[in-house]
Amino acid sequence: MKMSRRDFVKIGGSVVALSLMGNTAAAGTHSFTGYPDRYGMLSDLTRCIGCRRCEAACNKANNLGTPKTSFEDTSVFEEKRRPYVADVGSYTAVNRFEVDGKTVYRKVQCMHCEEPACVSACLVGALQKSPEGPVTWNEKVCIGCRYCITACPFYVPAFEYSSAFDPKIQKCFMCHQRITNGTVPACAEACPVEAITFGKRDKLLKLAWSRIWGEPDKYIDHVYGEREAGGTGWLYVSGVPFSKLDFQMDIGTTAYPELTKDFLSIVNLTLVSWPAVFGGIYLMNHKDKKTHTEEKEVKK
Repeated sequence: MKMSRRDFVKIGGSVVALSLMGNTAAAGTHSFTGYPDRYGMLSDLTRCIGCRRCEAACNKANNLGTPKTSFEDTSVFEEKRRPYVADVGSYTAVNRFEVDGKTVYRKVQCMHCEEPACVSACLVGALQKSPEGPVTWNEKVCIGCRYCITACPFYVPAFEYSSAFDPKIQKCFMCHQRITNGTVPACAEACPVEAITFGKRDKLLKLAWSRIWGEPDKYIDHVYGEREAGGTGWLYVSGVPFSKLDFQMDIGTTAYPELTKDFLSIVNLTLVSWPAVFGGIYLMNHKDKKTHTEEKEVKK
């Protein structure tokens, strides 16, 4: 594709402006207290039985295809798994732990942070924190830079390498499409033992603490996600220490975008503008290639 000087300047200027707006927003997110009516999820690890129906439901709801390993195959618990990598065919994965003679299952997925580091790191705004609560992704905008993968303190986003021209970030979106249609997320709907609860985040916090205070011998005195990394949309209660279930325990309680706000306020413009410029060029080339391919298909 041939790009005129005018096109280059136009795209460059537009994307630089977008980059500056994004970084200014990121620099100011320390005052963000969260959308008032946002939804969240609560996982009760004392109830989970490791049936993996949440994985199967996630796979079906998101049209992710047939996984290499059946959802009934318990041999997957022999090693730790991450969502949407290796043979995991869904945006969530259940892992098994043996702790002090107890078998505990933990569901892993995107934590949907209140102030997401991935959103702050995204140069083109492909990732957004929605008013409903989920952190969403716009595949039409994504340039495949993978900064979100590096930024995430929970090591969640995965990258699909199958196509160089259609990069796809793979992660849980909390069934945003179902929430906006008034439907419960697939994993919560499929759980046979109500180990996953969907609802308004503030009410889920009250529910979590009511369980802890009501049965202090059953639960540890901690709601994971209430304050971690500034708070997350996905919350956990457990009967054993989270440190023994491979939870990140060293991330602190400060939202990650707040940790970078001072740097972003003084960083040289070129450090944030040129990646965005090249991202804009990528988008234009990608759009042209896609249009050319569609035209060829029409001619056939």
